[in-house]
Amino acid sequence: MKKIPHRIYLSEDQMPVQWYNMRADMKSLPDPIINPATNQPATEEDLYPVFCKELAHQEMDDTTRYVPIPEEIQEFYKMYRPSPLIRAYNLEKALDTPARIYYKFEGNNTSGSHKLNSAVAQAYYAKKQNLKGVTTETGAGQWGTALAEACSFFHLPLTVYMVKCSYEQKPFRKSVIQTFDADIVPSPSTTTQVGRKILEENPGTTGSLGCAISEAVEKAVSTEGYRYVLGSVLNQVLLHQSIIGEESLLAMQMIDEYPDIIVGCAGGGSNLGGLIAPFMRDKLTGAANPRIIAVEPASCPSMTRGRYAYDFCDTGKVTPLAKMYTLGCDFIPSANHAGGLRYHGMSPILSKLYHDGYMEAVSAEQTKIFETAITFAKQETILPAPESAHAIYGAVQEALKCKESGEAKTILFGLTGTGYFDMIAYQAYMDKTMTDYIPTDEELEASFAKLPKIPGIQ
Repeated sequence: MKKIPHRIYLSEDQMPVQWYNMRADMKSLPDPIINPATNQPATEEDLYPVFCKELAHQEMDDTTRYVPIPEEIQEFYKMYRPSPLIRAYNLEKALDTPARIYYKFEGNNTSGSHKLNSAVAQAYYAKKQNLKGVTTETGAGQWGTALAEACSFFHLPLTVYMVKCSYEQKPFRKSVIQTFDADIVPSPSTTTQVGRKILEENPGTTGSLGCAISEAVEKAVSTEGYRYVLGSVLNQVLLHQSIIGEESLLAMQMIDEYPDIIVGCAGGGSNLGGLIAPFMRDKLTGAANPRIIAVEPASCPSMTRGRYAYDFCDTGKVTPLAKMYTLGCDFIPSANHAGGLRYHGMSPILSKLYHDGYMEAVSAEQTKIFETAITFAKQETILPAPESAHAIYGAVQEALKCKESGEAKTILFGLTGTGYFDMIAYQAYMDKTMTDYIPTDEELEASFAKLPKIPGIQ
């Protein structure tokens, strides 16, 4: 039998030229987002003050199955795509498993992650609308880095609000963002009304993505010619990231493989939604029935311990409300949580698919995640980002189950990026100063008690 190569590459001519919209095949759609000013379902026009028009349209489009990728974006993609599908032969050997393990590696660009796939699309549409600039938030820094790259390419000014603890822990992320001419502000800050309010109520807070989103939205809507862009959670982002899964499917077809199990890390949902997109299409249409597993941090367990409810997408409560799995918009992960995946909620699309039983979710403590990351690095020579290591952990657990059962299943996971800006966290793990924090039921119940009540809805 012909041996499958370690790395499977598509050619440029084989790259997907369309994004795939999972909503077009969903039997039951996510509940509509709610305009907090009216407590009614938001319209596309309601989003225009926040998002540029084409992105607002993509956000609300439930019916268009495939969206053509503009030629300018296709050309940008060709600088770092297609990304490789890699057979983890050495990891398989170390685990002594009959499973065939593949991973889609998205770290082959300066941002070091998959985030650039959506960043270039959002910067392109903003530039096409002749906006003066955009604002955003970033947690661990991958999204801020990617958007800074994309905005620099299109000569578009950018202000990044970075979660304060990440800003302090990852100074080199800040340096890369500044290399691409973006302004960067630790959040919460005194530069916005909502930031000052959050600091007044929680003087020592280390911040959260929800805080940073609030500040970025306020800055955008209060600055003429600016709009806000987001790196995860939103429907438009999962649309752009579908190129990851579409490339994965094509590469696996080249070697006559199809995954029995797909595993992705879960924060807001961008990588997970992109990786699973075509496989979920097969599941929704009855063409195949792979298991799809989301792996999230035990310190921020929105899917495994959250509530499926309407909630604000930000801590300052200025964004529309979405029905999603949430820990409550006031929830702030422990400062000792080393990676990204710090968002209080989960993509409404993925939340609905999870709620309807199309996918599974598990959580893991960060010391287990870093142990797995180091094992992977030693075998596959790539130092994974802490976020990516959650997917590795999930894949390893499934491979070990195959070892016990003797089943030779095919496992695909998403390696979202590299961990070279996360060495303080790696050092903490190796020094044994890293600790695991898991929120108590009482803490979560206190947060759930603050979930918004929408007349006539919940």
